[in-house]
Amino acid sequence: MQDLAGRTVWVTGAGSGIGRAIALAFGAAGARVAISGRRKSALDETAAMVPGALVVPADLSDAAAVASAHAAVVAALGPVQILVNNAGTNATKRHWRDLSPEDMAHVVDVNLKGPFYCSIAVLPAMRAAGSGTLIHVVSNAATGIFAVAGPTYTASKHGARAMSATINAEEGIHGIRSICINPGEVATDILDTRPRPPTAEERALMVQPEDIAESALFAARLPPRTCMAEMLVTPTDNNFYRRMAHALAGMPKAAE
Repeated sequence: MQDLAGRTVWVTGAGSGIGRAIALAFGAAGARVAISGRRKSALDETAAMVPGALVVPADLSDAAAVASAHAAVVAALGPVQILVNNAGTNATKRHWRDLSPEDMAHVVDVNLKGPFYCSIAVLPAMRAAGSGTLIHVVSNAATGIFAVAGPTYTASKHGARAMSATINAEEGIHGIRSICINPGEVATDILDTRPRPPTAEERALMVQPEDIAESALFAARLPPRTCMAEMLVTPTDNNFYRRMAHALAGMPKAAE
């Protein structure tokens, strides 16, 4: 397994939740960590937990802002060797009956355009170096259709998953690998945007942000010759199967 000490890691959406947990995990592994997102105050809170972290606020849905942020990271820490595309969002009014063009565009801008912009920014230096790792925190919603996610989130995450696959298809010859982590339900603040946010009891059964951070660390530490192209990380007691599982558990056993 690779030693991550001294590696330059850029984590987006690092002001809370999964992004914060990933920044902490890579910092603890000795990496030089840069963190980006829209809310500087939240990034500063994360930086206080990660000694030496570089705070680079940016609207990741804006191509010029991403280019500027990337330049700031490179100037301070050197070329990005590991990019973690984590920033994501969803709308409360997310279903076809009340979806607005504005909410649709915002979700696509953050969830799909943002990862594209960041990947475009880091790939040239990775290509020149002959190595690089991109990790995209996508969603279980990218692997199927889950009505709770809404059409825009679902479509944008399917796009991000496909984006990751095309990086492997084109850039593997340059020593670049792209990892797509598809979490099921994770107990983060984005759940508050649901029309009916989960209860504390429901969140306790979900995957926690630090679980996804460990997954990202594992993928990044694999030997350069190896790419874990996809991970599906779900709760053991999965809400999407719970009702059916309890119904099956209550049925009498079939006669032998």
